Amino acid sequence: MLRSLSAVGERPDNLSDALKKLKITATDSTADSLEGCLDCLLQALAQNNTETSEKIQKSGVLQVFASLLMPQSSCTAKVANIIAEVARNEFMRNPCVDAGLIPPLVQMLNCKDQEVLLQTGRALGNICYDSHEGRNAVDHAGGAHIVVDLIRSLCSKTDPASEKLLTVFCGMLMNYSNENDTLQSQLINMGVIPTLVKLLGIHCQNAALTEMCLVAFGNLAELESSKEQFAYTNIAEELVKLFKKQVEHDKKEMIFEVLAPLAENDVIKLQLVEAGLVECLLEIVQKTVDSDKEDDVAELKTASDLMVLLLLGDESMQKLFEGGKGSVFQRVLSWIPSNSHQLQLAGALAIANFARNDGNCIHMVDNGIVQKLMDLLDRHVEDGNVTVQHAALSALRNLAIPVVNKAKMLSAGVAEAVLKFLRSEMPPVQFKLLGTLRMLIDAQAEAAEQLGKNAKLVERLVEWCEAKDHAGVMGESNRLLSALIRHSKSRDVIRTIVQSGGIKHLVTMATSEHVIMQNEALVALALIAALELVTAEKDLENAQLVQILYRLLSDDRSAPEIKYNSMVLVCALIGSESLQKEVQNMAFLEVVSKLRSHENKTVAQQASLTEQRLAVES
Repeated sequence: MLRSLSAVGERPDNLSDALKKLKITATDSTADSLEGCLDCLLQALAQNNTETSEKIQKSGVLQVFASLLMPQSSCTAKVANIIAEVARNEFMRNPCVDAGLIPPLVQMLNCKDQEVLLQTGRALGNICYDSHEGRNAVDHAGGAHIVVDLIRSLCSKTDPASEKLLTVFCGMLMNYSNENDTLQSQLINMGVIPTLVKLLGIHCQNAALTEMCLVAFGNLAELESSKEQFAYTNIAEELVKLFKKQVEHDKKEMIFEVLAPLAENDVIKLQLVEAGLVECLLEIVQKTVDSDKEDDVAELKTASDLMVLLLLGDESMQKLFEGGKGSVFQRVLSWIPSNSHQLQLAGALAIANFARNDGNCIHMVDNGIVQKLMDLLDRHVEDGNVTVQHAALSALRNLAIPVVNKAKMLSAGVAEAVLKFLRSEMPPVQFKLLGTLRMLIDAQAEAAEQLGKNAKLVERLVEWCEAKDHAGVMGESNRLLSALIRHSKSRDVIRTIVQSGGIKHLVTMATSEHVIMQNEALVALALIAALELVTAEKDLENAQLVQILYRLLSDDRSAPEIKYNSMVLVCALIGSESLQKEVQNMAFLEVVSKLRSHENKTVAQQASLTEQRLAVES
């Protein structure tokens, strides 16, 4: 809340007398006698604000103040000051609204007298503080619009009196809109953002005003619509300039609180990088990395987290990568072997963010980043830091996406390094572990076979296929089971999966809501039927595969590739006597003959072939 200015006036004789006199004589009393009463109230408020406010409320004098707020009255500033003082108490804000004080206060904003404006701004700001009723009343009276216009007209004035007014008005807007999306949107639509950014640039030497601007930015920056407006200003430049001047932790923290939400916008990310924020962040990391002081630890975390956030934008990330030669990229690499968990985490997340396109991934793998990440993982195998494990696995997963990287990473021992975390009970780590292995074995037959014959791995996958509380882990486990079969095309792998009870999960996966997962399951099941039908026969029967295939082929919503692969699988299943019987007992011929006229030619052709096979077998 805004600090009140100390009140001045002659020493009162008696508060009760002053209240009585105000009530009786407010309408026809002389300015002098009124001023004496008002001074008495201000003096009493200065001595004991809460108690005096209670007495003022009980006396019914609040209603009298509404009639005293007149532009031509010499008492107006003192009346507004008293209202500002009583409204510092939460219990007085609604009574101020109920006494009808908001409309006359808003009218006073049109006054030219600086003291009246100052006290009126304070009064409205205090009434709005944490008060829904206060804000509504100010909104209804059009107060915010007038204050925004006043800030605009005073913006370029740097004399102390104008700066004091600007500070109060910024504070009033802050109290008016704090944590209220509707009122924040209203201010944004009034164009307050460019005005405040301009204000920050002109008055950066004034600590109180700068602080008010930062808090106002912090309020507004959370809204998506505000970020678009901020992107059209030079906010990035102004904040970085201001940040460079700060020494105190609290001041840096205030700027960080504005930077974090703004840096979620990709345009502003790039502006911040171009304004030199990264260099500031790297400097903070360097200064705080070896310190145990609470403030330094907090700054290290905030700076490194913000650094990672800047790398989430494609343009800002590529600018900092500089073809892998950039000094920022090199500095971030040096975080990975650090002894600070926070820096290890930020370093691994940064690598994961740099690894968002094939060119960067190939460059990083060729330049030894994989070994650094494996060394980091090694440090966190036993009772390790889960967030660091998760981040390092995320980086390895992304690096494994380009085809040319897979064999290199496999020969570097990444699969073995990742398998050390198979015992992990943490779903985020399990999820990334599965994703990394799936990326590594894509089109790598030898690796897929080696992993697929690893009974411990397959048993863990089957266990995770039932992790109903963690849909991500469940989905990735199913996909990896399917991938082991699809990429290895190995009888040994299929036998291992059958023995571990994995078949039922692949059949369930064929009913997934995601077409890509359905398809992967059907292709894996077709390979099982082609290579090891006898071994898998019983499990396929128990999992009701034939009934599921019938449903997929009958459903008009099934994608063409699902229909195609379902028919391929039906043809393969006919090789088993018991499964063939199940096929014959259901109206497959009827469903398949309809698909001969399917708009997709491949589906139509497969339907003809399947119909012939079914006719021959029946």
